[in-house]
Amino acid sequence: MSKKKLIIIVFILVAMAQLYVPAKMILDREDVLATGKEFKFKMAPVDPNDPFRGKYITLRYKENSVQLQSENGWERNEPIYVLLSTDKDGYATIRSVSRIKPSGSHDFVKAKVDFFVNDDNKNLIIEYPFDRFYMEESKAPAAERVYNESLRDTTKVAYALVKIKGGDAVIKDVLINGISLQEIVKVSNENRK
Repeated sequence: MSKKKLIIIVFILVAMAQLYVPAKMILDREDVLATGKEFKFKMAPVDPNDPFRGKYITLRYKENSVQLQSENGWERNEPIYVLLSTDKDGYATIRSVSRIKPSGSHDFVKAKVDFFVNDDNKNLIIEYPFDRFYMEESKAPAAERVYNESLRDTTKVAYALVKIKGGDAVIKDVLINGISLQEIVKVSNENRK
């Protein structure tokens, strides 16, 4: 085999590998959205002075901590598995956390330890991998305003619709009183015209 043919073959293999990796990532996310189990995560208020970073809204969840019996040496950024269930209203609740990947048909998400509060309550604070909701850049400032206002208004319920499958999670939408944040911003922008 000539050197030129070998270079062409190597080039083709490298090009295929470079296309495979992002394609696999996209297909995995689409699979979670298409076939994953849906959970509603209630939102918690965020400091209104948090900067809006780029094209996404920073999300924080009410269900982000679990009380443990003992310290067990939890470390910041340690990978954990959060086993989930739902309450009577259909919102996600934490059943337990584990350092070991659950087996069987448990609903769980891969997350990290944000920090551990070693006081009387021994609370483990969880950092979910779905803490950013991306939007079109032109709509992002209005979305942030609507989102923050809804969290300060106690008559409104804001939650993220998250699809979970095999520990992977993808945000499907953010809703306020059951209406998509994107739809609220669209209507708001149309009313300003």
